[in-house]
Amino acid sequence: MSADPSPRLPLEQAGASDEQLQKVHAILLREKPEPTEGYSPLPLLLLGLMSALILFSAIYLGRYSGGFDPLVYDERILPGMLENGAAPAVQDPKVIGKRVFANCIACHQTTGLGLPGAYPPLAGSEWAQGPEDRIIRIVLNGLSGPITVKSTSFNSSMPAFGPQLRDEQIADVLTYVRSEWGNTAPAVSPDKVKEIRAAVATRTGPWAPDELLKIP
Repeated sequence: MSADPSPRLPLEQAGASDEQLQKVHAILLREKPEPTEGYSPLPLLLLGLMSALILFSAIYLGRYSGGFDPLVYDERILPGMLENGAAPAVQDPKVIGKRVFANCIACHQTTGLGLPGAYPPLAGSEWAQGPEDRIIRIVLNGLSGPITVKSTSFNSSMPAFGPQLRDEQIADVLTYVRSEWGNTAPAVSPDKVKEIRAAVATRTGPWAPDELLKIP
């Protein structure tokens, strides 16, 4: 066995002198220093670095996030369209509308057939192909209450998309719905959506089907 490098002073429980106690205490301090008051420089440095990173992130997000506004996104502009200052090309509203329809797939499905017993179909729907004044209001404010589509009753709710979608987006997605899956209704214009949005600006709740049926 190797010798213990630290000198040990023999102490008896009741016979240790003050001098011996002081020597033992000094040895213990060398082996394990007592904690000191104040702050270590390293934690302070890390705290300062993290604070600087948080400040930089806040400034960056405030400048480049678009205010976290979902309307900043414009699906009409594809990558590369604005290179060298070129104006975005005009795209088919139905192509754009298909992209916006991603918001509707969960309920109405990519086939437009909906979910039996839960959400009505759009394919062949008399509502989707009916007066544009009604279908625009549904997208803007939502729908709630029993509704009959293709002789089948449904009693689910549709949320309002007016706060999230621009007039152009609503016009494009409705143009897509009204011309897809065998539907043959006319296109919807952004100007018409703008007109209806202004007319229902004070409405706060969803439409009931009976209310919409009164609209020609």
